[in-house]
Amino acid sequence: MGIMSISASTLPGAPGADPGPPAPGAGTAVAERPAEESLAQTPWVTIVWDDPVNLMSYVTHVFRTYFNYPKEKAEKLMLAVHQEGKAIVSSGGREQMERDVVAMHDYGLWATLDRADS
Repeated sequence: MGIMSISASTLPGAPGADPGPPAPGAGTAVAERPAEESLAQTPWVTIVWDDPVNLMSYVTHVFRTYFNYPKEKAEKLMLAVHQEGKAIVSSGGREQMERDVVAMHDYGLWATLDRADS
């Protein structure tokens, strides 16, 4: 038997060696999964904006009727809308916040949804 010559470039992991095909599951897909999962778990909020049309008593009524908030909470949120220009009136999953926004529109209020601040 003869002696076989092995160069450093043929050893796996050696500098200059051919890395070969990527291992299953290698690449960016694995690194992206946690980001996708965290986006799915990100809470969303419904924001009601001040408008020149609706009376403060009506806005309070909407918050009490739709969200079933006690009078004090509904009034506090209404005052935030009136004085600060907006208020976060609910938070949760995106689909529920989309329903809340549509409901606020049905009541004639200006509302949007956004991701909650982390």
